[in-house]
Amino acid sequence: MGAIIHFGTDGWRARRDGDFTEEAVARIAAAAGELWSRMAPGAIVYVGYDTRPGAEHFACLAGRVLAGCGLNAKVCDRPSPTPAVSWTIAHDQRACGGLVVTGSHNPPDYLGIKVRMDDGGTASDDFIDLLEEVLEPTAPSIHGAIQRTDFVTPYLDELCSRVDADAIAQAGLRVVYDPLYGAARGCFPLVLGALGIESVEIHSADDADAEEIHPDPIEPWVDDCERAVVEHCVSAGLINDGDADRVGAVDEHGTFVSPHKIIALVAGHLVRNRGMQGRVVLNLSTSTLTKRVCRALGCRVTVRPVGFKHIYKEMCKGDVLIGGEEAGGIGIPAHMRERDGLLVNLMLCELMAQTGKTLGALVAEMEEAFGALVYGRRDLRLENEVIEMFRTMLPGLNPHEIAGETPVAVSHMDGLRLEFADESWLLLRPGGTEPVVRVYAEAPTARRRDALLEAGCDLARGGFA
Repeated sequence: MGAIIHFGTDGWRARRDGDFTEEAVARIAAAAGELWSRMAPGAIVYVGYDTRPGAEHFACLAGRVLAGCGLNAKVCDRPSPTPAVSWTIAHDQRACGGLVVTGSHNPPDYLGIKVRMDDGGTASDDFIDLLEEVLEPTAPSIHGAIQRTDFVTPYLDELCSRVDADAIAQAGLRVVYDPLYGAARGCFPLVLGALGIESVEIHSADDADAEEIHPDPIEPWVDDCERAVVEHCVSAGLINDGDADRVGAVDEHGTFVSPHKIIALVAGHLVRNRGMQGRVVLNLSTSTLTKRVCRALGCRVTVRPVGFKHIYKEMCKGDVLIGGEEAGGIGIPAHMRERDGLLVNLMLCELMAQTGKTLGALVAEMEEAFGALVYGRRDLRLENEVIEMFRTMLPGLNPHEIAGETPVAVSHMDGLRLEFADESWLLLRPGGTEPVVRVYAEAPTARRRDALLEAGCDLARGGFA
């Protein structure tokens, strides 16, 4: 009997020395291939992969299984950022979807598979449910031929065409780029160079440290980038996760710039400097600062549960300017209905070039206008049974006081979210694929934020442990 395979919010993942095996990959590819071949017999499917050990081998295996289902399987001839796969699918009318073999932002000892549909967007819950239903307990025996092709270069060319190349070239920007050993290493600096941006790339080649870096563009994994920015005296640091669909940044002083602030800066840039309009879709755990900025821009803000798939659904409805999540996934549907950490990097460069302001100055200007807020998150690990009890009891949980304050609003959209009179807030929600309760809080001061985080952890332990 094969491993039990269950997809999370954006794909399936497992340890490379555990359930991530040839059999599991072949079973998933066969299930996806069966569904796609029903929908569009003989259609093209694209398969990409990241830089982790074995990723290319598994991608080729998945391609051969998809070809065995009667599909035209094209496997990239080099490591491919997930946005490159999504963009390629979205711009090929013959394509019905694709797979990406990637560990994404997860620890280095993991690999996973992401499923993309014919618009390049993440697979719907209905499609994933069907995929899990048709999963066979053993690997298929029928394989077909694959075509190795380069779909990274056309995507990189598209990125260059998306920004004001003249303004960027004249600005003389210098940046540190940190791909965290991921799929964009080596290739994104080519884009920066083509636009006249001088870059210093770190974590760009396999070495002993590669297995020590968690490729998630948040602290503490961005510490090396913070130091490199100061050491090289550059304009900013640009960071992507392992498959380059998430983004983080560092200002010229070596201070981390969170995805919350990046969403707000890019939204402001799209409206003020590019003349664009539309809704801004955020998940429940996104900063109040981001919402303040977007509302001041005249953009209606739509709040959805955690997970980019919910933002994607709103993008499909239309009239969305930008969608973003606390974890760093930011998408601009005028480009495609998916996250693209590389395009967001270029938007920050274009913003600095057109305004003549450093990233730190842009953040300071924004916080001066809309108020500085302090954000934090803790992952509280609990037993599986406790997590299930947490899920069961959440709908009826409505505390009258937390950290000495009475909530003014309560939401059970995705876990438990409490808002307070000073616009501070607390969110507790069970992890989708891990035995954790994620506790988020934001407040005007670090002391108030920490009090909310402590109260949230106490509530979870006291109520469910």
